Amino acid sequence: MLYALSDLHLGFGVNKPMNIFGGEWVGHEQKVWSAWQKIVCESDVVLMPGDISWAMNLQEAKLDLQWIGGLHGQKVMIRGNHDYWWNGINKVRKSLNSKTYALQNDAFEFPDFTVCGSRGWLLPGNPKFTEHDALIHQREIERLRLSLERGSQFGKPLVVMMHYPPLPADGQPSTFSDLMTKYQVRLCVYGHLHGSAHRYAFEGVASNVQYRCVSADYLHFRPLLLTPWIS
Repeated sequence: MLYALSDLHLGFGVNKPMNIFGGEWVGHEQKVWSAWQKIVCESDVVLMPGDISWAMNLQEAKLDLQWIGGLHGQKVMIRGNHDYWWNGINKVRKSLNSKTYALQNDAFEFPDFTVCGSRGWLLPGNPKFTEHDALIHQREIERLRLSLERGSQFGKPLVVMMHYPPLPADGQPSTFSDLMTKYQVRLCVYGHLHGSAHRYAFEGVASNVQYRCVSADYLHFRPLLLTPWIS
């Protein structure tokens, strides 16, 4: 089975409680752990599209990564905008256990699907979008292209994970979504949106790609089963 849950925002090593962001975040680590261990089996795969930890470096992230390592299943991560500890993909990969994978510019093949992805960024239509954002946006497009090019070589259904929403709330096309349509991606999951921003989440089919928001608070801290959308 394939699941997803994004934006765990762990802070075991930095003492940054999430309850300042709303009552639903009180004890969120235990909520995630309890639901995850009941739902997910060791043979399952869980996508974690970013904002894993509040840590500023790998040493601070150590407890968070150990906690994630204790969760059932195989985990695939990408970097979110708050993952400052994610500095150097080789260092990150060395810090993870054998059932946790960090994705960057590549793809991971599983028996029934292949996982691709990139962090993503603000979309050009965002009123806060600047020239600097344009540079990062273009870099993330290229990272997604590299990942999809790699993943398409396996000949299996493609699943994309991104941190930022890859298209606006109205489902209008973006450069990210155009790329996914080109590579015949089956499903894309993303996070980043919390609280009142949930209203900006697009869910459904756009240009033959299924999109789902998997932010932890959006899903009430329970991993979402994705298998029906790729079967």
